[in-house]
Amino acid sequence: MSNQIPSPVAAAANIPLPKSDIPAVAVLVDDPSAALKSTPVLVVDDSRTMRLALIRSLKALGFENITEAADGRQAVELAQKHPFGLMLLDMEMPEMNGMEVLVAIKGDPQLRGLPVIVISGAEQVDNAVKCIEAGAEDYLPKPFNPTLLRARVTSSIEKQRLRELDRVRLAQLQAEKELLEQTKRRLDKELAEAEIYVRSIFPAPSKSPLPVDWQHQPSTELGGDAFGYHWIDSENFAVYLLDVCGHGVGASLLSVTAINVIRSGSLPNTDFRDPGAVLSALNNAFLMERQNNMYFTLWYGVYHAPTRTLRHASGGHPASLLLTPSTAGGSTSQRLLAPGLIIGAMEDMVYTAQSCQVPPGSQLLVLCDGCYEVADSAGRMLEFDEFERFMQQHGPQPDGLERLFQWLRARHGEGPLDDDFSIVRVQF
Repeated sequence: MSNQIPSPVAAAANIPLPKSDIPAVAVLVDDPSAALKSTPVLVVDDSRTMRLALIRSLKALGFENITEAADGRQAVELAQKHPFGLMLLDMEMPEMNGMEVLVAIKGDPQLRGLPVIVISGAEQVDNAVKCIEAGAEDYLPKPFNPTLLRARVTSSIEKQRLRELDRVRLAQLQAEKELLEQTKRRLDKELAEAEIYVRSIFPAPSKSPLPVDWQHQPSTELGGDAFGYHWIDSENFAVYLLDVCGHGVGASLLSVTAINVIRSGSLPNTDFRDPGAVLSALNNAFLMERQNNMYFTLWYGVYHAPTRTLRHASGGHPASLLLTPSTAGGSTSQRLLAPGLIIGAMEDMVYTAQSCQVPPGSQLLVLCDGCYEVADSAGRMLEFDEFERFMQQHGPQPDGLERLFQWLRARHGEGPLDDDFSIVRVQF
């Protein structure tokens, strides 16, 4: 089955149009003579002579479907049973006069769109004006002139044709709008499901042997952040966070694929205890030219528990912070960054690792740039130094990551953050 989204215009052509109060007549043809020929007409006059004269003139104009009524009541009954496209209505008649017929027609939701041309004598001009005010399309004086009759009739039919065209266009626009709304609802649902899936691949917070917790909040679109951590073996613990350029489904798919490759250790001939080797292998596996010119940044670290040594490498990613308890209270921090190009930029790039000792009681914060690149209401971007000072004070607290998120939300103001917010905290 195809997953392509159908063209709204093409799909709208197959959606039934809403029921109209305009009688179903063939008024959408461009040929005026064909429109006259296909339009059913009701001639209403108590004078047989007048009816015949009108019918002759209408046939001369090209009309073929003509019905006659001898009084107003019969006219209303016929109009209720048949879809006429035009009514010629005499003002003076028994049973129901022209004004009463017009009021009945315009008061019926199924008939109010029927164009009505009233026919009256010269002495009934005032009544004809009242009929037009009540909804009649036009007025024809007795005795009628064939040329004037043609002008009135063709004008009325053209007006109805334009009204019907407007109705059809409006119905098509409504159908297209509904289709677009249906498509948006479906895409929103699929994006929500995709976000649930992305979150499902994140490892659960742990309490031992190393306490690990995290915070993740995507921006308004499906994000490109992903992270993970796991024991490579009994001595080496890996923690990593990557950030794909852009947002949306493409970015999310790339981030999930890359994180699964790291988690599964499925890079051939790669020692996952060596951060530099991991980034070098990932760079060749995810070259931009093979990923629709998409790239990602990555911080990857491996903690060797027996020696308390942390080796780390970075590809275009922000520095991680190692917070160490201070005797004066709070924490001191060390930025962990081994400079390297973004992942996927150039083939056969060599990434190197750096190492540091991890004192007892330290905390490692691995983060994306959405954790500090936040503008305030004046447009001033938060500096990394400010972020670092905040984390020195609040990072070691049990709710330190939540405090960071709320601080950034308050700084940013209303609305979601401009970028994904992802941070992992490991306690040693």
